[in-house]
Parts: sequence; structure tokens; C-alpha cells
Amino acid sequence: MTLIDRHILREWLGILGLVLAATLGLLVMHSLYDELDDLLRAGAQAADVVAYCLVKVPGFLATLLPLCILVSLLYALGRLHQGNELIAMRAAGLGLGRITRSVWVVGLVFCGLVWWLNSTVVPWSVEEARRMRETLQARQELAGKAAEQVGLRAAVTFDNARGGRLWFMNRYSQFTRRGYGVTVSLRDGGGREITRLLAREAWRDENGGGWVFRGGREITFDPIGGEVVRTAAFLERRRADFDEDPALMQVYDAKPDRLSLFELERVMAHHQSTGSPKARAYELRYASVLAETLMPLVIIAFAVPFAVSGVRVNPAVGVTKALGLFVVYFIALRIGLVLGGRGSLAPGLAALLPHLGLLGAGGWAWARLR
Repeated sequence: MTLIDRHILREWLGILGLVLAATLGLLVMHSLYDELDDLLRAGAQAADVVAYCLVKVPGFLATLLPLCILVSLLYALGRLHQGNELIAMRAAGLGLGRITRSVWVVGLVFCGLVWWLNSTVVPWSVEEARRMRETLQARQELAGKAAEQVGLRAAVTFDNARGGRLWFMNRYSQFTRRGYGVTVSLRDGGGREITRLLAREAWRDENGGGWVFRGGREITFDPIGGEVVRTAAFLERRRADFDEDPALMQVYDAKPDRLSLFELERVMAHHQSTGSPKARAYELRYASVLAETLMPLVIIAFAVPFAVSGVRVNPAVGVTKALGLFVVYFIALRIGLVLGGRGSLAPGLAALLPHLGLLGAGGWAWARLR
């Protein structure tokens, strides 16, 4: 790198580090303000709280990084512009692209970082934070309670249309990994119920495969008339043909924005295999997460000409303008999500719409500078 490249990066990355640290600290404090009482009631010690905060931090990075890049870039370039440094560089015959080439290279690195965060780190952070909360709750509930009463999730439903099975559990224990008060309706190709399994408890056999039902009754129906043909009680029954995943069953109907990328992939694959219209909402959320990978380059394309154009003013003005830019971005993002949710646009195009809008505005601003 040349002296100019190092100077530009030193000015920008120093401010980026300060903005990122300050914003991340505020978000961690806000998260603690909301969840500290719940953690303490669950019996969390100081080490548990610290570990929980460290696990939550990566989940904030992918969201914060684009905003921090915009604010820091506007401030750093605005300060260089105010000090006539950019004017001196351009007077020496250097174009704006040459001056900011190191910024573009780092922007590509940030794109890879956002991709890695969204595809690996953030999903792990979301799932691990959830697991830690459930573990703390289970640890507290174990005192004086039976194992099946710990870590309960109420009213778990799952429709396996491809397998012709509709599941309902009164409650599912995260601690024992068993469902209690289980009902499974088996349907024929026409959607008519032919068999119903009722069991006191059921669990997935991780070693032998299938599901095991204990303490229940199997009811057989006439598919045409719907009358009960036969009923038989059982102490324990194994169904090796049942392949439902309890992890998928628990997030099957959850809101897309509450799921990690890994969970989104599992739910999407299930809905797509059954042709369910619910798949669109999860596809849109998945495409939106992936589209965020382009945000660093889109922000640079827009922020550079925006920061170096106009009169030389206090660089703090550029920071205030960033708020207005992100208002426009979020409006475009909302429009894209609405159109994608209604089916007017494909999920991928709907997710890319706000990014393409900012990229077009950045190209127009670059053309004006030329």
C-alpha cells in the first residue's frame, strides 16, 4: 500500500473501531437491561451472565457493521474533505477511485466477514443464547420437580403433509427430549384420517431410528364413513417409519425473524417439500439475510461521493446525514418485504431491492462528481 492508502485506512478504521465499540456496548447494555432480571431469577451466576453476553455479541455484529461503516466513512472522509486533504490529492491528479481504492478492498473483506457472520457465527450465537437460557431455566426447575416437568414447551404441533401425519403434543420437555400427551393422526392420500395414535409420552429413538410411544392407544377409522373400526391399547409401541425431527417440530411454525439461518434452512426445506405457501415468508427472510452480504460495498458506493461533495462543513454533519440515508434504506427494505410477502416479487429480488436502490443512488452521485 502507498502512503495515501495507509493514511485513508488509518483515518477510517480508527473511527470505525470507536463507533463499533460504542454501539456494541450500548446494545449489550440494553440487552442486559431487558434480560438481567430473567437471568438472575433463573439462578444465573456472574460467570453465567458474562458468558451469556459474550455469546450474544456476535449476533449484534452483522446488524451493526453496515451502519457503523456508513457513519465512520462519512465522518472520516468528511474530516479529510474539511481539511483540504482530498482536494490536494485530486489536485495532484489522483481520481476519487484511486484515492479510495483501499476502502474498496477493505469493503470486499467486510462482505466476506458479513457472509461468515450471517452463515456461521450469528446462527450459532442465536441458538447458543437460547440453549443457555433453557439450561438455566431447567437447572432452576430441577429443584423439587420431576424431570418431565422441566424445560417444557407447551402445545407443539407439526404437520408432515408429505408423510401424511399430523402431530400434537400437550407439552415437550427440552430436558428429557420427550413429548407428553401426544396425538398423531395418520391420513391417506385424500387427507382422511385412518389411524390415530394416543400416548402418554413419546420420544425419538436416536439409535434405532423412528419413534417410541408409551402408555397409549391406537384407534383405526373407516376412511369413508369416519367411524371407529378398532381400538387397541398398548404399553409401548415403536414406529420405525416415523422420521420427524423434534428440533424441526419446535420451530416449524415460529416467526422467521426469530430463527437462525440453520433453522431457516430446515424449515424452508420442509415447507418446500410439501408445497406449503408458508415457505415464502421463510424464503424471504433467508434471502434478506444473504442480501446483507452486499451492504458494505453498497454503503461505500453511496457514502464516498456523498461525503466528498458539497461545501466543507463540520464532519459531524455527515454523521447526521447517515440517519437520513438509513431512513430511505429501511423504507425501501420495507417496500421490498411487502412486495415479496404478497408474491409480487421473487424473494431474492425483494431482498435485493433496497440494496439496488442505494447502489443506483451511489452510481448517480459518482456520475455527478465526474
